[in-house]
Amino acid sequence: MDTALSWVKAYVPDLDVTPSEYTDAMTLTGTKVEGYKNLDKNLEKIVVGEILSIEKHPDADKLIICQVDVGNEKIQIVTGAPNVSVGDKVPVVLDGGKVAGGHDGGPLPENGIKIKKGKLRGVESLGMMCSIDELGQDKNYFPDAPESGIYILPKDAKVGSDAIELLGLRDTVFEYEITSNRVDCYGVIGIAREAAATFKKKFVLPKVNETGNSENVADYLSVEVKDNELCKRYVARVVKNIKLAPSPAWMQERLRAVGIRPINNIVDITNYVMAEYGQPMHAFDYDLLEGHKIVVDRAKDGEEFETLDGVVRKLDKDILMINDAKKAVAIAGIMGGENSKITDDVSTMVFECATFDGTNIRLSSKRLGLRTDSSGKFEKGLDPNNAYDAMMRACSLVEELGAGEVVGGCVDIYPVKVVESRVKFEPDRINKLLGTNISKEDMLEIFDRIELKYDKETDEIVAPTFRQDIHFMADLAEEVARFFGYDKIPTTLPKSSATIGGINLKLEIEEIAREVAKFLGFSEAMNYSFESAKVFDKLNLSKDSHYRKAIEISNPLGEDFRMMRTQAVNGILNSLSTNYNRRNKDVHLFELANIYIPKELPLKELPDERMQFVLGFYGKEDFFDMKGVVEEFLTTIGIDSKLHYDPSCKEEFLHPGRKADIILDGVRLGYLGEVHPSVCENYKLGERTYIAVLDLPNIIPFVNFDIKYTGIAKYPATSRDISLVVPKNILVGEIEDVIEQNGGSNLESFKLFDIYEGDQIEAGFKSVAYSLTFRNKERTLLDTEVNEVMDKILNKLEAKNIKIRS
Repeated sequence: MDTALSWVKAYVPDLDVTPSEYTDAMTLTGTKVEGYKNLDKNLEKIVVGEILSIEKHPDADKLIICQVDVGNEKIQIVTGAPNVSVGDKVPVVLDGGKVAGGHDGGPLPENGIKIKKGKLRGVESLGMMCSIDELGQDKNYFPDAPESGIYILPKDAKVGSDAIELLGLRDTVFEYEITSNRVDCYGVIGIAREAAATFKKKFVLPKVNETGNSENVADYLSVEVKDNELCKRYVARVVKNIKLAPSPAWMQERLRAVGIRPINNIVDITNYVMAEYGQPMHAFDYDLLEGHKIVVDRAKDGEEFETLDGVVRKLDKDILMINDAKKAVAIAGIMGGENSKITDDVSTMVFECATFDGTNIRLSSKRLGLRTDSSGKFEKGLDPNNAYDAMMRACSLVEELGAGEVVGGCVDIYPVKVVESRVKFEPDRINKLLGTNISKEDMLEIFDRIELKYDKETDEIVAPTFRQDIHFMADLAEEVARFFGYDKIPTTLPKSSATIGGINLKLEIEEIAREVAKFLGFSEAMNYSFESAKVFDKLNLSKDSHYRKAIEISNPLGEDFRMMRTQAVNGILNSLSTNYNRRNKDVHLFELANIYIPKELPLKELPDERMQFVLGFYGKEDFFDMKGVVEEFLTTIGIDSKLHYDPSCKEEFLHPGRKADIILDGVRLGYLGEVHPSVCENYKLGERTYIAVLDLPNIIPFVNFDIKYTGIAKYPATSRDISLVVPKNILVGEIEDVIEQNGGSNLESFKLFDIYEGDQIEAGFKSVAYSLTFRNKERTLLDTEVNEVMDKILNKLEAKNIKIRS
């Protein structure tokens, strides 16, 4: 973003600073100036001269001798320029002056070129007439400059006056680094507003005259916007009786200063308003718009369109187009079409000033490989309220420059109006955040300078819509800091109270899981959360398994990483398989793995992300060893309640007779078991493999770290051993449930110490032996009390066809 200092001063009339002062002050208030360039660098002693006479050089065919009036004297200049005539007014550098470069248009020397009087082929020359290149300018920005030769000044130029001033080169151009949240500063008006606030000067908007004849634009043009999300506002006016001509010098100078080539008054007006307001505009030839209608709508997939640069571009349904009644005439916000461009024959035109969706413009521009000045501004997200003001300014300039007649009325489609942002004014919080002690009045004075209004009734700061960066208290604090002065904010250390660091319960449980697993000889494995759909078949899952309802990734790394995993078993089995096939014996691995369970497909909200503690091993150990690992972990996190192991576990990748769900108070904490032989074969595991999966979100509600001290028992315990003959279909857990439910308050503990099957036991039965311990905390138990409880337990067991072994 570039601006000329003279253009900024047009809106801040009292601004009187040097370029270095301007650079420093603007940068300190947040409008960072990257650098500046003096347009009159190395241009010294250059005045307007008038050629009085021309004669041929006596000794050189290509040289001529000119007598030139430079105001206070007449001097002789020898030149080889072919384009000068008597009466022409030209820039003349006097003896001892400087020019910026040579006439070849090459790189400019750092210190310019000094001009001295001398002789050319024996004839004295007391100065030099200058070309645009010698003045350090690009002839492409001077439409009237000859391809080679002296630059001819206007006829009304005053002889002897400063030629550099006449050409508008006594100016400084500043380059800014504008952050994307300050869209208002992408125009000269926004920069001038910042400059006025920085230097505490009055800011004056450009004068906009009311325009329009007695006609009605509705009789000339109709506009229909079919996509209000991509086109938030569309403003159009009609200008007739167009008179194309060069723009006035002041407009050309300002455009050149910011790097825009002057072309003609109509094109220059659109470019001038874009540079001034930061609002792109476009002009259509009215007579080329079929049906004299504009329709704003998305393109069709595969549609082709020829842009102004002569390239035929392929469109898609996400690109917004400007159409007439029958065809597309422009790519909205990016570039116009060859079929509606302004030519020298134009007599009536349509001015467009719109606000298009910034994200859509950026993506469309990227897909088309076409980025323009307009798209660069639109993609930042412009203020819709700026579009109307820019249109009125453009039409005012049309009439001011005599470029045409503006038709009365304005088409303005603006269905959802953008409103001002309101932020609660909290001076104390602002001071606390900044570490300052600025009064409320001083803050309000700063806000007033940058056009933030204070609403006393609601105690709110009201930000105009062009300040799209102000939404929170911190944004107001930034404005205060910018204009109070960052250099004035005292250096202070942050104040805070000392706190004890820690981690939340979830992370603590995960860390305990790691510690327990490592203590028991397990090593940690890590696997991707992305998996292939092939793993479902590898795990022998049925076609309707809930595990198959997985989230597909829209941009997968490859076919093997296409789904988000819904189970963590595949990862641990892959790791065990890798170790087994590298001949590692007795491998024990664990993983803390996230799984992703969608609530519905396709996704409409984030999936349920669950952390699972997965354990797996192969080797010497078996199902009961894995059960012991699970219970060790649960005991460590304070889950001492009796677990129930349900053999009706539904997991298809586990052995049907060697698996169980882990249940606590009706909640499934996880499952464990031996991996199904066919699944082991799929994973190339040649040994029995066991896994356990614990669902941490279900476990965490049962965690209890509230450990209470229990004193040493004062009274003796009484023990009873029983040996039972039990049908094989009855699980030990069922026996323990009976003991626990009928043991009463004096039952301290019980322990299974023997299981026997053999010749001495009837077929279909097994022998199970328990040791039961009884104790009363307040007295010694009597044998009769213990016997009563034992009888009750045995009676309940007998009801299940369980008998005392004789």
